[in-house]
Amino acid sequence: MLIERVWAANPGRNYHYLIACAETGEAMAVDPLDARRCLQRARELGWTIRQIFNTHEHADHTGGNAEMVAATGAPVLAHAAAAARIGGVTRGLNGGDTVRIGRTVELQCLDTPGHTRTHLCLHGAPEANDSPVLFSGDTLFNAGVGNCINGGDPRLLYDSFSARLSRLPDATRVFPGHEYLVRNLGFTLDREPSNVAAREMAQRCSALSAENMPVTNLGEERQFNAFLRLDSTEIIAGLRQRKADWKADPGPREVFLALRELRNSW
Repeated sequence: MLIERVWAANPGRNYHYLIACAETGEAMAVDPLDARRCLQRARELGWTIRQIFNTHEHADHTGGNAEMVAATGAPVLAHAAAAARIGGVTRGLNGGDTVRIGRTVELQCLDTPGHTRTHLCLHGAPEANDSPVLFSGDTLFNAGVGNCINGGDPRLLYDSFSARLSRLPDATRVFPGHEYLVRNLGFTLDREPSNVAAREMAQRCSALSAENMPVTNLGEERQFNAFLRLDSTEIIAGLRQRKADWKADPGPREVFLALRELRNSW
C-alpha cells in the first residue's frame, strides 16, 4: 500500500489522501476537496485514480467529487445512508464492507458515527513490512477528535471510540481529515499540564508547516490525546471543578463528553 498525503492549503486545513496499489499504480482519492491538487499529485506519481472515497457528507470533504469524476470517470464510494446528501454516489458502503484498490490493497470500512451520523473510517491491516493504517476522516484527529455540532452526536462519537477505535493496536498509523495537531496539543496541555509527551510533541511541531507534520500512531495518540486519556487523574480533577453535579468516580463516557463539551468553546 502506497499513501500520499496531499495538503489543501485552505482555511479549513484539509488533508486529502491518495492510496495506491504498488503493483498496478491504481489509486483511490480520499475526501478530495481540492481535486486539482489530487489529480496533479497522482500524475506526478504515475498513479491512476480509479475510485473516490468520502468519509462523510460534509462539503469540505465532498466538494471536489464532481471535478474528480469529470477528470477520471471514477466511481464515488461513501456511507450508504449519506449517499442522497452527497449526490453521485456509485457504491454505498456500510461498516464491515471491504474496499479494494488494485491487486494488493484491502481496506475495511469502520462505522464511526459521531461527527456526523453517517461517518466511515478506513482501516488497513498490517502488511508484510509495514504497520496498520487508519484513515479517520473527522472522527479522530491528531491529539483530538471531531466536533459534533453539524449533524453529529457526542454520545455516538464516544461509542465509536469505545467500541471500535480503542481496539486498534498502538502501531496503527493515523491519517486524519484535517491538520489540527498543535492546536489540539494545546488543549491537552490545558487539561493535563504535566503531560510530558504532549509538551514534547508541541515543541517538536511548533515550527513545522502543515505539509511536514508527523504522521502519528495510536500508541502516541494514547499518550497525548486528551480524549484517549479518560482515566487521567489530572484531567478528571480539572473537569470536576467545572462539574459540581458529578459523582465521585465518573466513568470514561462522562469524562469524554465533558471534554468534548469543553473543547467546543476552547
